Amino acid sequence: MSDFVAFVRLGFGHIVSLDAMDHLLFLVALAVVYRVGEWRSLLWAISAFTVGHSITLALAVTNVVRFPTEWIEFLIPVTIVATAVANIISLRDARVSSPRVILVGLFGLIHGAGFATYLRELFLESIAIPLAGFNVGIEIGQIAVVAVCWSLMLAVDGAARKKLRDRWTPYQARVLVVSSVVAVVSTAWLAARVP
Repeated sequence: MSDFVAFVRLGFGHIVSLDAMDHLLFLVALAVVYRVGEWRSLLWAISAFTVGHSITLALAVTNVVRFPTEWIEFLIPVTIVATAVANIISLRDARVSSPRVILVGLFGLIHGAGFATYLRELFLESIAIPLAGFNVGIEIGQIAVVAVCWSLMLAVDGAARKKLRDRWTPYQARVLVVSSVVAVVSTAWLAARVP
């Protein structure tokens, strides 16, 4: 059981680290479009992302599939930019649709390949317990990061309600500003990582 706990801690630590900034920005881009009453949908999206990256991670660390690192490092910011742009487009229709969960799961496949290089060196024998622990740690870390970011965004919504006029709602301003910043940062990473 101590191996499992160690890998839970490793997964959690990996997500909350600034070294995982691309993953953190993806989580911010993912969370920004959900409203208070949509927290269950947000949890489903986070879980779909975890399922996606768990599948790819398992395939990669067991050497069933090998992914070219330079392409994965390029595709990760592509997923972030795509999510941020989809957020801005969704401002026309404020409802977050269920296909988004499927897309997030597919993006998780790409992010899981990014974790694989990191984890492949850590698995010396059996991978079941370490892989399960790492994924549990990542899920806990993702929920913690999203909870903190989302709480901050909702607090800003409350403060902005007094400052914004009829042109924008606090929700629209939040989605537009956060998604634009995420898109710009991720586009810079994308340009720097072209294979």
